[in-house]
Amino acid sequence: MPAGASLYATRTPVTGLPVGVDFAREAAGDEEALTRAARDLAAAGAGATAYACTSASYANGLAGERRLRAALKRGGARCALTTSGALLEALAALGVRRVGVATPYDAALTAGLPEFLAEAGHESVAVAYLGLDQGIDRVRPRSVAELVRSAAPAEAEAVVVSCTNLPTIEVLSELESELERPVVSANLATVWAALRAADIPGPERPERLFRDTR
Repeated sequence: MPAGASLYATRTPVTGLPVGVDFAREAAGDEEALTRAARDLAAAGAGATAYACTSASYANGLAGERRLRAALKRGGARCALTTSGALLEALAALGVRRVGVATPYDAALTAGLPEFLAEAGHESVAVAYLGLDQGIDRVRPRSVAELVRSAAPAEAEAVVVSCTNLPTIEVLSELESELERPVVSANLATVWAALRAADIPGPERPERLFRDTR
């Protein structure tokens, strides 16, 4: 976060399910939990409130993403956004249509992201995934870099990296220099979109999303 900006966080209830299609659909279906979470944060008076789960926010397409934002609004969010919605905003700001998709998920959960992107007018020209249903937060930077490289054929104008639980910040700028195109992770897009929604100038960062969209 840039100097002078505050970040507040809370969590929705744990589903108890491994990360997969059922997990994403159960999380996306509990709109009341999202409303309660937004209500918990409302006292902070934040300029923007983000639901930071990629898979749950794309699991039911664009209409489902809009429903999640509406649930945040019911809880008092001034401006509501989701991680998947933030990824779409980021791609639009970068002028990108053809993307590579990289996820830590299994094949079934991964398949929903290209479908969500296609609904918004983006073509996924490559898809790579790690096949994990747990332990995503423990993936090493080297493995993240290899995953992104495998989703970056020449025709991809950018690479989208899913999952807010996947550690990416250490490798993004290095990968962008190597691949000579934007690499947009879930967390990077969420923070970028939240700052824009709250009308807070972004920090000086090397990633193209912050550097090229001022």
